[in-house]
Amino acid sequence: MEYVKNSPFYHEAIQELNYPFGNFYLFENFIVGEVNEGVVFTWEHHAKVIVEEISSLYENNGKDLVYITNRVHAYAVKPSDWLKFYKSDFRLKAYAIISYTSRGALNTIVEKLFMKNRIKSFENLTDAISWSRKLAGKEEIIS
Repeated sequence: MEYVKNSPFYHEAIQELNYPFGNFYLFENFIVGEVNEGVVFTWEHHAKVIVEEISSLYENNGKDLVYITNRVHAYAVKPSDWLKFYKSDFRLKAYAIISYTSRGALNTIVEKLFMKNRIKSFENLTDAISWSRKLAGKEEIIS
């Protein structure tokens, strides 16, 4: 399990957003979120707040951003709230989920049922960030 703060990527973060429900690290073309233990992540109480702040900081609707959820803590996502996300004007280029447990991998399968954009699962932060950079054209794609 690797936290962004303890990774070699931390110094590349443009900004860090700290909320009572988790920490979010903003990079040039991707965002890494680490939601706190026990949170039930919903559109109204969590995602909407983040989307509004990120939209103003990046001055766009997220269409060029990859969101990486680094699941270093156990928390729940209300999958049906993805429908509310899609009704907003915010868009993502792709979505990456880093799971460190078998239960986390199972939750990823459920979330994929509600996702409209590109989604990929990872077992570590390095691979998720590498994939995000490839999507942004910031890293050479190796076959």
